[in-house]
Amino acid sequence: MSHPLSRRDFLASTSAASLASLMIGATPAQPPGPGKPMAVSSANGIPAVTRAVELMQTGLDPLDAAIAGVAIVEADPKDHSVGYGGLPNEDGVVELDAAVMHGPTHGAGAVASLRNILHPAAVARLVMKRTRHCLLVGDGALRFAKTHGFPEVDLLTEEARKIWLRWRETRSNIDDWIPAPEGEVEPAVLEAMKTRITGTIHCSALDTHGNLGCVTTTSGLSYKIPGRVGDSPIFGAGLYLDNTVASAGSTGVGEVNLVNCSSYLIVENVRKGMALKDAMIDALKRVVATTTRNPRFRDEQGKPTFRVNFYGLTKTGDYAGVCLITPAKFAVHDGTSAKLVDCEVLTV
Repeated sequence: MSHPLSRRDFLASTSAASLASLMIGATPAQPPGPGKPMAVSSANGIPAVTRAVELMQTGLDPLDAAIAGVAIVEADPKDHSVGYGGLPNEDGVVELDAAVMHGPTHGAGAVASLRNILHPAAVARLVMKRTRHCLLVGDGALRFAKTHGFPEVDLLTEEARKIWLRWRETRSNIDDWIPAPEGEVEPAVLEAMKTRITGTIHCSALDTHGNLGCVTTTSGLSYKIPGRVGDSPIFGAGLYLDNTVASAGSTGVGEVNLVNCSSYLIVENVRKGMALKDAMIDALKRVVATTTRNPRFRDEQGKPTFRVNFYGLTKTGDYAGVCLITPAKFAVHDGTSAKLVDCEVLTV
């Protein structure tokens, strides 16, 4: 039987069973190298980059450090785009996606449509290390996680349930649902209804030995059709790295990255000699050029109706973040301190 986590449980989420599950498949720490550890993440990733750099300073593998960093957000009930507290699918069920890539081995693992597991990124690492596969989905991914000792939890928080219920009650005027009067609805619920959540968290890390690791983890598009999989667990789309070049990842509407292999394109652009920021802008331009041919992704003037952000970190320690149309920030830890930095904006 699964059990809901309270706010107090969240605050203790890096201890006991949660910490134990995070460590399943982790590599023992090695002596730190001479380099400066760094990490970049999406705007919700200040805790993630801070934790990742702290751990790399002790000699932890860059992927393990990134996974431990995003685990803080996976367990945060106030982040409705990731893990516990993430907004559910249209049936009211939280489904999680996550993927990891490991620079030194070029290993990769992912899970999709995973239910009832608090730390899907850690399960993705285990797919990479303990199977000959790269991606497990649905019930198979859940059985795999439970087999390796990951506890089941109810990921739907009370606030997320109320937001979903409001969406369900107001999505049609020809069904038999009657929404509560607006004056009786909590302000946080009304605020969440203003935009459709596409959040996610990505983290790329560079350790003291010059090795890269990256992870993307998400609860996906709010109110999605059950079984929908976005770009987050797909290598080359939601994330990609090559340990000789760079690491990159994305947040936003995953479908546009799936059809453009955006993260792979960024890393390949850097390999060909582009500066990281230029490589990301080029990828954004590719996304705009291709997806605005499709009426699902454009308005009447042919402009994009979606948001997408890219984040990256090179082997040499260069970092950048870019976004489409709407200004955004990204999180950086440069080895000294963590901060939010403005993304470069592409206007169209």
